[in-house]
Amino acid sequence: MVTAAVCVLAGLMIATSALNARGTDLRPGRNTDLVGLIQAQSRRNATLSRQLTELRREVDALSAANNGQAPDLGSELREQTMYAGLEPVWGPALTVSLTDAPASVAANGLDPDLLVVHQQDIQAVVNALWSGGAEAMSIQGQRVIATTGVKCVGNTVVLHGVPYAPPYVISAIGDPVRLRAALDNSEPVQIYQQYVAAYDLGYQVHQDAKLQLPGYDGSLDLDWAHVNPEPGASPSPGR
Repeated sequence: MVTAAVCVLAGLMIATSALNARGTDLRPGRNTDLVGLIQAQSRRNATLSRQLTELRREVDALSAANNGQAPDLGSELREQTMYAGLEPVWGPALTVSLTDAPASVAANGLDPDLLVVHQQDIQAVVNALWSGGAEAMSIQGQRVIATTGVKCVGNTVVLHGVPYAPPYVISAIGDPVRLRAALDNSEPVQIYQQYVAAYDLGYQVHQDAKLQLPGYDGSLDLDWAHVNPEPGASPSPGR
């Protein structure tokens, strides 16, 4: 009798579970779909960036409407906006593309870390271009500003909260001759080129007579910054 009761109870539980599931798995998988999460976050970031751009346009329109009362303020605002990288710019430029090694190289049993573009490789190119007199720069089509940071997350690079896969494209407006010379003379870039020769990583340099870079349209909030005190003044505590 006890065995029969247990069998009946088990049957009821299985039937109830089947009704509740309705053909789906009641037990979720253990592995999180990281790719799906990254794609969803990228879409959300793009939507927020568009909203921020619209709000910034409204602010610009209001500032322009007040130019009659404070023309000097409006002129200064436009100048500072340009310096901050919030406005599109164009001019002669150099573009550098960095790419992971092809799959055929990875099949030889080499350490995967040797075959991919890392954060420091992108930063090496960026630093070299700045030292070569770059007047404005973009990475993956996003304008580089004072708070821009490049971060590696897995096999992707995150820039302004958006993940990107290779190839990584860095464009800089400036004198192409000086920019190319700065790349050639950069020791970190030379080290990267050794990996290019050894493991077939990608490194291409392209010159444009005229290239337009977009203005930065993301958040300008600073969480961990403070103003440096004037000489002789007591320093204010940072956050």
